[in-house]
Amino acid sequence: MAVEFIGMIGTQHVSEIHPASGQVVNLEFVRRFTRAHEDGGFDKVLVGHSSSTPDGLQVAAYAAAHSERLGFLVAHRPGFVAPTLAARSFASLDHFSGGRVAMHVISGGSDVEQRRDGDWLAKDERYDRTDEYLEVLVRTWTEEGPFDHHGRYYRVADVNAEIRPLQRPRIPIYFGGSSEAAYRVGGRRADVYALWGEPLAETAEQIASVRAAAEAAGRTEPPRISVSFRPILGATEELAWERAHRILDQITTARGGHGSFTGKRMHFGAPTNVGSRRLLAAAEKGERHDRALWTPTAAATGAAGNSTALVGTPETVAAALLDYVDIGVSTLLIRGYDPLEDAAEYGRELLPLVRQELARREAGLAGAPV
Repeated sequence: MAVEFIGMIGTQHVSEIHPASGQVVNLEFVRRFTRAHEDGGFDKVLVGHSSSTPDGLQVAAYAAAHSERLGFLVAHRPGFVAPTLAARSFASLDHFSGGRVAMHVISGGSDVEQRRDGDWLAKDERYDRTDEYLEVLVRTWTEEGPFDHHGRYYRVADVNAEIRPLQRPRIPIYFGGSSEAAYRVGGRRADVYALWGEPLAETAEQIASVRAAAEAAGRTEPPRISVSFRPILGATEELAWERAHRILDQITTARGGHGSFTGKRMHFGAPTNVGSRRLLAAAEKGERHDRALWTPTAAATGAAGNSTALVGTPETVAAALLDYVDIGVSTLLIRGYDPLEDAAEYGRELLPLVRQELARREAGLAGAPV
């Protein structure tokens, strides 16, 4: 079973433990960050999206111009541009990058964030809009000849794009969300369904929900599954856990003033998206799960995004990642709290171990796994 590794790049050196520098776009850093992932053997990098950060397609275009092989998974929120325009924008970059673009569809989990760009639809309506948006988008990429669409959210006529994706039949669509509405739409539309890193049992439940939604939509092949983690590595188990607790202390310190403290735990308003609530529920059950999953980093940030860690030596974390592969995961999105340095370390120490074990299994070799 082939496994895809995805990292994440941004335009400045910032994370939960590194404050923003004030230089929102640091071109040298983008080049170094991109090169670290390409040299490290990552398949793709995620380019994120928010209402305040640089445009992801332009970031990906710059990074693609300074790389040769690396793919770019560009986060995209439906509803702010017409699906026909988005289709042409992504198709254009697909050509300029040599077929290295994928789209990560995020319908939006925060009402506050959506309203900053003028979107006042309720959450379930956003998913309904996404469903229709993706229908028009995919038709723009693939339809033979002109087409019309008259729907609830979009009405277009005589659509016949000259620019189509270089990749055939189209650009891959990744999709995120943990609500029933997300399962319904992603199960129907996604090529890859992206989840945040929960314990194995809960992840297996979500995979089953996605597959059930795909079956209900009449699909014969369900979406592939991606899971996201924040690995914290050390040369020994003790050093890895020492580093993990240092990072947790840094997160707590850096978040001062953005919540209320009780002991070492930060308290936030209840998140509105189901994915964050699920991570916080896992944190409430316990700090450590399965082989190496650690949840205090999620609790310390209000589970604002991909925030659960895998802690241990490269061998331990590789084995933990393979545990998720064993339940049906085929894409692993990993990023660090020291973003550039961790990406390089993952490339040296972690990715090779996972790939070696997968090759060993493919060859049918017996013996102790990583």
